[in-house]
Amino acid sequence: MRPYHSSSKRNIYHHQQVTHRSITETQSHSIKTPFYFPIHALQTSNSTASSPALTRSSYNLFFPSPFTMSCTECIKGSIHAGLPQGKEEIIHGLNTYVVGNRVNPKAIVVVYSDIFGLPLPNNKLLADAYARSGEYLVYLPDFFEGDPVALKVADTLIPVDASKQSSLSKYTGMLAMAPAFIMWMSRHKEAPTNKTCMDFLAKLRRDTPAERKIGMVGFCWGGRYAIRAGQESNMIEVNGTKKPLVDVVVAMHPSNLVMPQDVDAPVVPMSIGWGFEDVGVKIELNGKMEGIHAQAKAGGRQLPEIEHVVYKPGRHGFAVRGNPDDPAERKILEDSEKQIIAFLAKHL
Repeated sequence: MRPYHSSSKRNIYHHQQVTHRSITETQSHSIKTPFYFPIHALQTSNSTASSPALTRSSYNLFFPSPFTMSCTECIKGSIHAGLPQGKEEIIHGLNTYVVGNRVNPKAIVVVYSDIFGLPLPNNKLLADAYARSGEYLVYLPDFFEGDPVALKVADTLIPVDASKQSSLSKYTGMLAMAPAFIMWMSRHKEAPTNKTCMDFLAKLRRDTPAERKIGMVGFCWGGRYAIRAGQESNMIEVNGTKKPLVDVVVAMHPSNLVMPQDVDAPVVPMSIGWGFEDVGVKIELNGKMEGIHAQAKAGGRQLPEIEHVVYKPGRHGFAVRGNPDDPAERKILEDSEKQIIAFLAKHL
């Protein structure tokens, strides 16, 4: 179990000793397509793929009305204390944080992070936690290819001490950063993002000895692609045999899922963590996924083990950016990590 220490005296963003502080993501959400702003705004827009627009959804984030609900609980987060133990190197074409057993690992674990990627120390500390048993070689690839959402953008949206920020400065900051978010999304469209992930996994599968299993853990943005990696549609041929890209999947607060196609044909065991009060990934999606799988079973389809765990309060980002100074959030950080490690151990 990784230690969740905290301190608010210093802010360090280097890949060295880090201290706890506030970071942020922002969103305006709906039941249909919940996600970070401006991802939601872009996906509900009628703009073309090559010309993203600032839509009513994003306008409402800055100037809320009774018909729009946005919530700072889903955009707050914490940077956790710790010194990452691994190293970055190129693996199958992507800069990758590598930690764990390089000599004779029982299995490989691939981590697809939230939108803050490798610069957020929390993501590396999670990879370290999975490697601690000595059984796994853990890869945390930079699936954003050097272009994660910047932490400084997050700090502009919600400061460390939000109580000292006026409403005017809050909305001014949001307006100032909106173009940066929109441009980031224009560089990370679904199709090329999916290809980057699945190509990496396909290369890894073909390069990995047949007896060595591969697990995948995804958080938030990465949760969707982890679930996809375990679907029948992404199976590949390896030495004349059709195989799944990975052998087990764990996804925590998976954002931007498209039902039913992202979840309807799993071929590997899956464990999903949901937040009861998650305004970025509505808890109703849990029921929808279970309903899709129940219908598939009723139609005669054989499904692997699929586990659902609901955390309360479970605010968005609970498994990565929960506040260790808050007893409830700290417990969720620890319990969600236990869920991941236990499910990997069961199936790898």
